[in-house]
Parts: sequence; C-alpha cells; structure tokens
Amino acid sequence: MRSRRRAIACIAVVTLLLAGCVSSKKTKTNPTKNQGAKNVSLTVSSNSVSGGKNVAGADWITKVVIPGFVAMEKAKGVTASVKFNGSGVDDEAYKTKLELNLKGGGAADVFSTNGIWLGELASAGYVKPLDDVVGAGAASWDGWSQISKTVQQNLSYQGRLYGIPDGTDGRVIYFNKKLFGQAGLPANWQPTSWDEIISAAQALKKLPGVDPIQINAGVPMGEATTAQGFLPLLAGTGKPLFDESTKKWQGATSQVTAVLDFYKKIYGAGLGDPKLQQDKAGRDESFAEFSKGKIGMLVEGDYFWRAVICSDKSACNTTAMADRNATVGYALIPAEKPGMGVNGQDFVSVSGGGGWALNPATRYPQQAWELMAYMESQAAQAELSKVEIRVSARDDVNKATLSGDPLLTFIASKVLPITVYRPSDENYDSVSLALQQATADVVGGKSAQAAAKTYQASLEKAVGGATNVETG
Repeated sequence: MRSRRRAIACIAVVTLLLAGCVSSKKTKTNPTKNQGAKNVSLTVSSNSVSGGKNVAGADWITKVVIPGFVAMEKAKGVTASVKFNGSGVDDEAYKTKLELNLKGGGAADVFSTNGIWLGELASAGYVKPLDDVVGAGAASWDGWSQISKTVQQNLSYQGRLYGIPDGTDGRVIYFNKKLFGQAGLPANWQPTSWDEIISAAQALKKLPGVDPIQINAGVPMGEATTAQGFLPLLAGTGKPLFDESTKKWQGATSQVTAVLDFYKKIYGAGLGDPKLQQDKAGRDESFAEFSKGKIGMLVEGDYFWRAVICSDKSACNTTAMADRNATVGYALIPAEKPGMGVNGQDFVSVSGGGGWALNPATRYPQQAWELMAYMESQAAQAELSKVEIRVSARDDVNKATLSGDPLLTFIASKVLPITVYRPSDENYDSVSLALQQATADVVGGKSAQAAAKTYQASLEKAVGGATNVETG
C-alpha cells in the first residue's frame, strides 16, 4: 500500500511539472550556463507568420535575422541553429499561449511581447530582469545609447529592464486643413490648451455635415479608448495613472475628473458624435468619416497615418486619401494648460509597442542575448524598415529611414521625447476597462463627478482595495 501511495504521489508531481503548475518564480537563472558552447540551438517566437499576420516581421526574422546571426556566430567558431516559431492569431490568444509555454518551460529562447503585458509576466516570474538572466553584459550593450530612456520604459518594470524595445508609436491630433480653412482656423494649427481644442471644435461645428472632433471613448473601442483618448489627456493634467513610487492608482482625483469633464464638454455639447462611441464598429466608422472630410479633428496614433489614410488605395482601401499629405495636418496634444503636463510639460503623448524578451529558463542565456541584441542592431533594424515603414526604438535608424515621411519624422523627433507609456502592471487590463466604462458613462449622460465615483468603486475592486487608490 505504501509503495502504491508513493507511486501515485510521484505521478502527481510529474503531472504538475508537465502541466507547468510549479511556480515559475522558482526558476533559477545562471548567466554563465553554456557560455562556451560551440554548438547552439535557439528558438525565436512572435505573433507573425509568413503569408499571414505581420508578414513583414516574420519574413524579416527568417530571411534577415536568422541567416545574419548564424553567419556572425560562425565567424566566432560557433555553429548556431535558430528556429522560428511564428503565430498568426489574435494578440490575446498569443499572450495566453506565451504564458502557458513560459509556465510549462516550453517557451522560445527569445520571444516578442507587448509592453503592457510585462507587469503580469514579471509578477508571475515568467520573465526576469536582463541582468539576472544575462549578467552585467546586458547593461553594456552599445545599442542602449540609441534607445532613449523614455522608450526603454516600454520594456521596464519597477525600474529594471526586462528586454529590448522594438518599434514604438505616438499619439497626435490629426486635423483636416480644408475644413479648418472653411472654419477660419489656421493650417498650421497647434493648440496650447484644452480650451483651444474646444474653441476649434466650436468653430468647426458651424460647418454643415461635419463632426468637429472624435476622441475615443466607451467600452466597444476597448484599449483604443484608454491609450488613444483617456491617458494622453490624463498626462496633460500632470499626474500619471499609476504612481511608481507609492504604487497607487488614481481614483476619483481632480485630474481624472478633469479628463472626464473634457469628454463631457465634447460629447455633451454636440462637438462629437456619441453614437460612434457606443458602436462596436465605431472606431472604424470614425476612420472612414475622417477620410471623407466629415470629421475635423481626430486623436490617434501613427497607425492611422500609415495604415488607414495612406495615399495608396490598394493598401488602405476605402479610407485611403490620395491628397493626405496636403490635406491632413497634425499637432501635438497640449496639456490642460501650458506647463500642466507630466514633468511640467506643455505638450504630452502616450506611446505603445513591444519588444523582445528572454526566456529565463533558456539553456543558452549568453547566446540568446546575442541573438536578441543582433535583432535590435542598427543593421538589422534598417533592413526591417525597408519592408515595414514604422518608428523604430532606435534614434539612429529613425534618422536614416523616416526622412521621406513627414508624420513619422514628427513622431520620432517631437513626440517620443515627451511621451509616456502605459503602466506595466498586472492590474492594468482591469483598470483600463474601468476607465473605458467611465468615459462611456459620461458620453451616455452622466456627470464627470458621478462617472469618476463609479470608476473609483470599480478601481478599488480591480487593484485590491482602497489602500491602493489615491483619491486626492
């Protein structure tokens, strides 16, 4: 009987191990493990696949990164074999698979991750700081000098770097210069306060068939409401959503209430179309209306410029704007009032993006680091820019590749120096949903104060109680 019980217990332990139920926080890192290996096998994974989703990234890995890295290692007397595991699924499905693989020990040595997932992955022990996995050598990488401290935030958690940022972006106010001219507004418009945005919207309201402004709101627009709308405005009040020093989230503070009141001034006064905020396809509808000259101002990221209103109809379909460069202007998002933004800034923005991280259980930590650093080298990133125009995390690559695109140059040179990133905290997704609902409440008719109060109640449930919420 004892032997049988012992056997059952052993089977249970093995089952737990195979299922990945043993905490990843116990994973021990050893930067020197296999550092002198002459035969190395590595795996890279990302949510991209040749012929499918993010095809440019997948082809870049298989046609540029892998052969280039293998050749570099061969020159050092190392035979390297690199396999690419691509996916072509929704981001949430990729994230779930990534977490299961990291938990169970089957994740790739190098993998792509979104910046806002980092807190959740780190809290679970699925990823660890670079200096724990790689050692001191990670900090001396020459590429860091080309990635600003601001952009490094995207792959940082609690002040420590967990990976290398890849591409990034920024939010601006797009506006239709033709409509602005008809409303008596300047073609080089740059508001310096929220009041000036409202004034421009009031002028545009006089034009028949034109919605003056569109700022994402409501639950149907999901994270676009939080990242493209609420958070850039909140940055303009001077306080971040999450305070890294106190570890507290903003509840029904005067800053949160001010943002909700700004939404009220827009959608409560008919300066924006509230129906778009309640429609599942509302964001796409707003894109289409802007492209047809039916929306005067729209707050969005550079994705809108690159993939929605591009001048190439074959690439952007019905929302393409052949006269985009002449018709569409863009302005920095102002603080509520001059000097009121985060860090005393006059203008603000919020950026997103992701990057590459290391599996803390990799058999080859030094070689995996070399592969990741090679992927983010100037040469490799320049090759990626040839097939996918975008804002790189590297300043040198942006200077060399974005000169032909005025908006992306504007993002890289004017927006990135003043931007902030979303909190990389495990509770962020729940907080974001509460913020989306707060904006929906205002669009639906509630006062800013009432919406803020409801938001705080939801926030306290999401982050473990009132002690983790700031209300002043």
